[in-house]
Amino acid sequence: MTVELNPKDIKVSVLLTLMVALGPLSTDLYLPSLPSLTETLSTTVSRVQATMSVFIAGFACATIIYGPLSDRFGRRPVLLGGLTVFVVGSLGCMIAVTIEELIVWRFVQAIGGCAGPVLVRAVVRDVYEKEEAARFLAYIASAMALAPAVAPMIGGWLHVLFGWRSHFVALTLLGVLFIWAVCILLRETNVSRDHTATQTRQMARNFSHILKQSQFRAFSLTLMFSYGALFSFISVGAFVVIGVLGVAPDRFGYLFFFVAIGYASGGLIAGKLVGRLGVSNMIGIGVALGLTVGILGLALSLNGIQTIAAVVMPVVGVFFACGFVLPAATAGALMPFPQIAGTASSAISFLQMSGGALIGFLAGYLHDGTTLPLFAVIFASWAGAALIYTHARWTGSIRPLAGATGA
Repeated sequence: MTVELNPKDIKVSVLLTLMVALGPLSTDLYLPSLPSLTETLSTTVSRVQATMSVFIAGFACATIIYGPLSDRFGRRPVLLGGLTVFVVGSLGCMIAVTIEELIVWRFVQAIGGCAGPVLVRAVVRDVYEKEEAARFLAYIASAMALAPAVAPMIGGWLHVLFGWRSHFVALTLLGVLFIWAVCILLRETNVSRDHTATQTRQMARNFSHILKQSQFRAFSLTLMFSYGALFSFISVGAFVVIGVLGVAPDRFGYLFFFVAIGYASGGLIAGKLVGRLGVSNMIGIGVALGLTVGILGLALSLNGIQTIAAVVMPVVGVFFACGFVLPAATAGALMPFPQIAGTASSAISFLQMSGGALIGFLAGYLHDGTTLPLFAVIFASWAGAALIYTHARWTGSIRPLAGATGA
């Protein structure tokens, strides 16, 4: 039995959106507390930033498992298992007393939390074809941006009122709520389970088949570099805005709200245009926009202009461009693999998250008390996305089709 998924199915759509947002919520909620953790836990900026990168690294590691497991056993039971691990990891973060403990439990939290984004993609692929999937994912991306827009504001209030541990109390309760909602609302969408999907040899064959597909490589690598530009700000944005620009922690969330609205706006516009312009053209537009604002932000930083507007406005443009690229590239990469959608989603998530973790770690490592490292990394990420996309279009790995669609 399957769930009829469409934008009008409010309850299921909200649930899917929130589960995709579990990753951003887990990072963005405690962003206002990051600078203060260096003193609270007697550690350094790079080690505090590691709690962000290790979370993304945990996402990347676990995505390899969830897709094949869901192809074998179904989306619903694997999702419930992942959410249970997320709750355990959140509880561990809540009681951590050293930065090392927090890093370890963040990794556990990520292993559970990544089940939502990976399996929601697979669920959408179970139900929709390419353009419809891209449209639905774009609308999810637009709505999902409300969560990270609000999360830093709520996180700032929680930090001021109750301290950094309150963030993980909230995430624990949210994980329990998701378990209940999945049990009540989500029925199984994988009606053609692959009983060999978790066999080591078959998993290797499936991943090999996916990675050999030039369309998959082009879309997923473009997505990886684009996400790296976005995650570099998530990773060190609090240190720049609070530490360099002097914005109070409880005010940081208000600035982040505008950044997240950029992503929501991009996703909303992309959802309306993708049926007319096609997937590959939407990605091209997003990459061009991202590279442009990356150059702008880098130019401002090189000229020593370190104001709130000089930081926030280019970053809003980065998030807006990602609203075009990420949903379309995800849909394009998934489409060739209807029988192993879960495994394909795992491969996409692994590339996205591992690349994001490395780029975010680089941004944190290079942070020197100015805005220059942040915008240098953002520009380099968009340049990488542009090179991958341009090469793919030039060689025909991805190409616009006649009429309103794109490969």
